[in-house]
Amino acid sequence: MKFSIQKLMAGVIIIIVLAVVFFRGDELVDVVETMSHAAILPLVAAVATQLCKYFAQSFAYSFSFSAVEERMRARDTLPLVFGTFFMNTVAPSLNLAGMTLVVDDARQRGIAAGKASSAAILMQMSIEFGFVTIMLVGFGVLALTGNLDPLWLLLGFVVMIMIAGMGGILLMGHKRPNILIKILTPIERLVNKVRVAFKKQPLDPWKEKASASFGEAAGLIAKNPGIAAKVFGCSIAASTCELACFCLVGLAFSVSLPQALICGYVVATLFAMISITPQGVGVVEAAVLVLFASYGVNSAAGMAIALGYRSLVFWMPFLIGAVLINVTKSFRRKKAEPNDSP
Repeated sequence: MKFSIQKLMAGVIIIIVLAVVFFRGDELVDVVETMSHAAILPLVAAVATQLCKYFAQSFAYSFSFSAVEERMRARDTLPLVFGTFFMNTVAPSLNLAGMTLVVDDARQRGIAAGKASSAAILMQMSIEFGFVTIMLVGFGVLALTGNLDPLWLLLGFVVMIMIAGMGGILLMGHKRPNILIKILTPIERLVNKVRVAFKKQPLDPWKEKASASFGEAAGLIAKNPGIAAKVFGCSIAASTCELACFCLVGLAFSVSLPQALICGYVVATLFAMISITPQGVGVVEAAVLVLFASYGVNSAAGMAIALGYRSLVFWMPFLIGAVLINVTKSFRRKKAEPNDSP
């Protein structure tokens, strides 16, 4: 039988899915049991709004590539939406694993690595920005009701620093490329040391090329502000859909207090983004329970909402991502590509 990289990767993905289900199977059983007690109509609406989030993100990805004057259709970026979630779950890295998938997929389509990286950074910035827009509203509600925990405020500040850092990379490549080259130099050395350790040839010098590509892409984004605005608009819409999903799950379990639901979503998403566990598994549930308790929601209802919501924002995209990641260009290629510089 002829060796196939595609079949090998598909097998690896199946093993990863089975491992996640095995180690988190207790949560999956709890989810199934919990969902059986929910009101059906709000739950169905929650599924629909969460799926709308992923479609909005696929358009945001498409516009991100348009902003750097490259073409990626929304139907081509939809697998990337789920694929990046899958990658970020199995390889927690502050979303860097997912961004790597986007860049590699774009490279297989003939898009320059610098432009692909810039589109991925723009997309990630817009995702964080969309959430921050809702987070600030949630923090305002928490402050007014006297429930704003300093820890949550600190986590929100970290998210804002991440947005500023990603924007800074693009701006530095455009305005101060020499400084960016100095920052990339130790990274280039580390990458080459790792490749040598695995008996691979060091990459050709790429820091200057990467800096120039970031600068070029930043200029293209600035040249197309209307398209960049569409990226952020789609991401705000995606976060709004996810907020609606959380609120509908709350209604499914007879919790209708608006400030508790809005702030519960903010806290759940914050801990999912910053937590050291994959997608905040285990941590999110505890944080939501603490938040709900401060609003007088009983622990049984709080746990039901947390588990119901997690089934839609963790298990649903994870399992869909395990399937759709196989149709991305990165996983469909039949043979390994020759060494190439980023």
